[in-house]
Amino acid sequence: MKQRAIALIHRLRPSFRSGKRWLVLLLLAVVLAPPSARAAGIGDILTLFKTITSTIQGAIGRALSGIQTLNSTINNFRQQTIWPLAQLNQARAFVTSTRVQYGGLMFQIQAIKNNSATLTNPSQLETLIRNGQSGSIGQFQPFYTNVYGNVPSATDARLLQRNMVDMDDALAQGSLKTTVLSDQTTQGMLALADSIEQQSTTAAPGSAPMLATQAGISELESQAYLAKVLASELRQEAAMLAHQNSLLKQSAASTRNLMNQAQQVLTQP
Repeated sequence: MKQRAIALIHRLRPSFRSGKRWLVLLLLAVVLAPPSARAAGIGDILTLFKTITSTIQGAIGRALSGIQTLNSTINNFRQQTIWPLAQLNQARAFVTSTRVQYGGLMFQIQAIKNNSATLTNPSQLETLIRNGQSGSIGQFQPFYTNVYGNVPSATDARLLQRNMVDMDDALAQGSLKTTVLSDQTTQGMLALADSIEQQSTTAAPGSAPMLATQAGISELESQAYLAKVLASELRQEAAMLAHQNSLLKQSAASTRNLMNQAQQVLTQP
């Protein structure tokens, strides 16, 4: 019976954590044990509990105390050296106060409408150009035509002139559409910047590199769109040079025709 009681205690030992629970187990073992086994096994049970208690308070207790001390040291190092809590709170307070002071003004500046056209067709085209919505680009052609007119027909202009007009219109519309995309991108970048700013006010210690990476990616996207706008400007400049060269060529051709006609007049008797 004594061996059975000891075995029962060993099976139940992992489920008990404190000395009070062990005491309850001891009382239950004594009450449930037969009268003949109580006197014989009580001493061994007490010895077993004493051994367990001394082990927990001795080697295991010192190990747990060492682990707690190490955890406390690591936490202090993180809060005082790696991520100083006072400086983090100061930075959060600065970001919050900056948002409160300038956020409303920035949104008011973005909301300013600077449309200047007064007539119906130019006003519609200007609104389309400034709305910053790429989905409206498909409506661009008729509004542009209402303001700048169609390409002259074959009976009204020579082929070279019609080609120049058509090419100039194409490049002009392309540049205007690029500005719409650029404005939409700017709105997205501003929204992303505001989101990063909001996250910085509640960011957890150690998350600064993630926010910095997000900001770096958005900066790369912004640089890519700036390169796209620059390419559009370069195309426009190239088209202007081509247009001027075409005018020079036409002038040279007209001069040559005039010289030929003058020579024919002079050679006639």
